Amino acid sequence: MGASYFDGCPNVQAGRDKSDLRSIQAKVVAKRFDDALTDLSGVLEAEPENAEALYMTAVCRRYKRDFDAALAVLAELKSIAPEHGRAHQEEGHTFRDMGRVNDALRAYSRACRFNPALEASWRGQHDILSANGMEREAIQVQVQLERLQAMPAPLVGVMDLIGQGRFLKAEEYCRQFLLKIPHHVEGMRLLADIGMRLGVLDDAEFLLESALKIEPDNNRIRIDYVQALRKRQKFQQALEQAKRLLDSSPKNPQFLSLFAVESMKSGDYEVALGAFDDVLAQLPGDPTTLTSKGHAYKTSGEYDSAVGSYRAALTSQPHYGEAYYSLANLKVYEFSDDEITSMLAQESDNNLSHIDRTYFSFALGKAYEDRGDFDTSFDFYQRGNLLKKSRSRYNAEQMSEDLLAQSDVCTSELFAARSGVGHEAADPIFIVGLPRSGSTLLEQILSSHSLVDGTLELPNILSLSQRLRRRGRQSDASKYPDILAELSAEELKSFGEEFISDTRMHRQDAPFFIDKMPNNFRHIGLINLILPNAKIIDARRHPMSCCFSGFKQLFAEGQEFSYDLSDIGRYYGDYVTLMDHWDKVLPGKVLRVHYEDVVADIDTQVRRILDYCGLPFEDACINFHQTDRSVRTPSSEQVRQPIYQSGLAQWRHFEERLGPLKEALGPVLNRYPVE
Repeated sequence: MGASYFDGCPNVQAGRDKSDLRSIQAKVVAKRFDDALTDLSGVLEAEPENAEALYMTAVCRRYKRDFDAALAVLAELKSIAPEHGRAHQEEGHTFRDMGRVNDALRAYSRACRFNPALEASWRGQHDILSANGMEREAIQVQVQLERLQAMPAPLVGVMDLIGQGRFLKAEEYCRQFLLKIPHHVEGMRLLADIGMRLGVLDDAEFLLESALKIEPDNNRIRIDYVQALRKRQKFQQALEQAKRLLDSSPKNPQFLSLFAVESMKSGDYEVALGAFDDVLAQLPGDPTTLTSKGHAYKTSGEYDSAVGSYRAALTSQPHYGEAYYSLANLKVYEFSDDEITSMLAQESDNNLSHIDRTYFSFALGKAYEDRGDFDTSFDFYQRGNLLKKSRSRYNAEQMSEDLLAQSDVCTSELFAARSGVGHEAADPIFIVGLPRSGSTLLEQILSSHSLVDGTLELPNILSLSQRLRRRGRQSDASKYPDILAELSAEELKSFGEEFISDTRMHRQDAPFFIDKMPNNFRHIGLINLILPNAKIIDARRHPMSCCFSGFKQLFAEGQEFSYDLSDIGRYYGDYVTLMDHWDKVLPGKVLRVHYEDVVADIDTQVRRILDYCGLPFEDACINFHQTDRSVRTPSSEQVRQPIYQSGLAQWRHFEERLGPLKEALGPVLNRYPVE
């Protein structure tokens, strides 16, 4: 037993002085287990959820051969930190010492999934597989073990930090390594991985593209490159890279799956579904593939087929949380008694990953809401949000300051001084606001017009703002948004041209297109400077309806304010304040559309929207639910139905639990609708 078992355990800096825990660790290494347990008992009395103390307690119990006590402590630790890789590794060691080799094998496998830097877990799997004559599986593990052993020690440390979720520290160490060995492709790949996790997508793409120039046959890097391109919504390029992988090994199920996903993202659902079937021919019942296949059916409007595929995933693997959540995310699906019973049983399993536990929480929230058990429903929604918030770095105070900075910089004087600059294209129609505000409904209405293409929530404006922010950090230029006052007319025009060029891949042949990224409300000043003729529609919904609907929704990424009722209420208030500012400094620029008005009188609101956009009236916009197009948002099934009013005040069922939201909204709650 070495000290490496303890390095970097989460919570080492929380509460208790780090030196105290290191002192206890030294006693464990010296095999003074009773002394260590006495000290650990004191730590846990003061801090019952100290993960490192729990971990060391389990190690001591195992070495004292008190296996049941060790497993009980590990169960407690996993309930606090479900993806604590070393906890699962220690569980593997405990099961191994008990002679429960199958349980040990599963525990080691989980440990490697959560933290692939754990050499002891790879070795533990290899020993068990070899001893039981499972040579093919043993060889696969041996490949991973040899890869890890061949990696420079600093990069193993980076992998370990990534596995612990300590991304900023991992970035620091990885950059230090690359300063010494600048073109080490695995170091470049790991830094790109960190960048993708932190949302620095353009840097991640550049790193992976550069690494591929050094090692063009490195499939691991090319797979990551495909994923980076997908995150940047460069779907055609991602598809080309996936096709290159598939051409190199046409029957490789991983490459087939990647090609299927990229075909789906590019809108070729027929090819995607065929490729998913090819994967399933090799891996029958694979839950990941069946769930992805369900997503393809859902996006293309084949509801029954989507349900069938999600259910097939659960038949194959009942604890696959994403499939349950995918059923819930259809919005119109209702769970059976048996499905709820199964979810409750799975949700209590302390071996669930963090994300699976989150999936089950949100799915159960939806299940109990449909049954009218609103207290239980809220408990599960809250549990899911707490799980998400525990992994979030969102700072509500910082967000308020960032939004206020827009008002300070983007003044009437700035826009008057920059009148006539930017790119003259009038193609874009931006739909902004908060998620779950009715933006997908407005997009479906507008994209039903013959002169308008629907696209996606495009990341281009947010990416440009990030570039300008980094430019301020890396040079003598001002920070964003202050830098907006310093950009030349040529730069502003170039940025507008770049937006039109880079978004061309998402369009078809219509002269106008929609960008419905809701968070673009933060950057209306930037939009107006680079694309002064663009249209901007503010999708506004009653604050309680909008905020609670966001709280119930498990967003894939990017809406971290939604994990807490106080945070989301504050964010809504900041949004209203900033939109008031845009109305003041850019009068008439933004059209405000209230969701409730569209529900009450769709004909009037459609004519109003089309008039603002300079588009002739078309009946198809009224009959938007009949439009045959893919819809890639949580509202996809809802917007394929006629307008309905049943969802307008669903929040009232939960009103007794929404005090923190009302308090955070404050006076904003009493000034809706806003003219």
